[in-house]
Amino acid sequence: MSPMGWNQENGMKLNKSIDDGNLVSPPAPSAFTPMVLPPAPSPPAPSPPASTPMSLPDWTQEHVKQVTKGIDLDYTTLDLQLMVNLDLSSNKLTGRIPEELTLLSKLRGLNLSRNFLSGAIPSRIGYMKSLESLDLSNNHLSGTIPQSFSTFTSLSKLNLSHNNFTGPIPKGNQIQTLDDPSIYADNPLLCGDPLKKKCPGAEAPQLPEEYTNEERKLEKVMFCVVIMLGFATGFWGVIGVLVYKRNWRRVYFDYVDHKTDMVYVIVIVKAAELRRRLRRA
Repeated sequence: MSPMGWNQENGMKLNKSIDDGNLVSPPAPSAFTPMVLPPAPSPPAPSPPASTPMSLPDWTQEHVKQVTKGIDLDYTTLDLQLMVNLDLSSNKLTGRIPEELTLLSKLRGLNLSRNFLSGAIPSRIGYMKSLESLDLSNNHLSGTIPQSFSTFTSLSKLNLSHNNFTGPIPKGNQIQTLDDPSIYADNPLLCGDPLKKKCPGAEAPQLPEEYTNEERKLEKVMFCVVIMLGFATGFWGVIGVLVYKRNWRRVYFDYVDHKTDMVYVIVIVKAAELRRRLRRA
């Protein structure tokens, strides 16, 4: 039996793929003329369906419900065209959150809660500047919360509870306004504000008592030195000029004498008027 099919007495048949798709060289001369079976007629190819123009959705008939910022929203009619939210919650999704998701810079709401997502949050999530609501709760996410969280400017609703995050909570102008501890609930290895658990090394180190006493003594000495320098500067600034400037000294004392005489005259006049009033009474 020939490996290609039949022997030369009964003829030889090529595989259909070889017979149809390749050029076969003429067979070697032999005593018997090989018999080649004609290929079976292939069924006619179905004609492609007539193309129909793509019709736009009728927005007046569409209806979508979504949870954004913890509120059930109902999108109907033309509002659905303006929706820029992505809700994939409760879909049993697994694996890591793709880094490419952070390229949706105009996204305002992202809800991936109640899935089986794992791994860390993409480090570039802070590039989503328009994000107003982010819900990653009830997953198996781990690692630290990216520092890019501090760059959010519009985020007003955040939920990272029921995960396995570790390390300190990032600080930033916007994220520090989200001071509800329930945002980070059930993440036992998280620390920092607004949680009661403080991060190691976050508290200021306590100075030794001896160093504190020496610092206080130094402060008192510096205070006395400053007072003395101020007094000396003010005193010699006036007295020194009067000592070394004779003209200034004469003008100064003439001025003082004039004011003294004026006060003396005023006192005498007022006293005389008072005595006259008392006599008339």
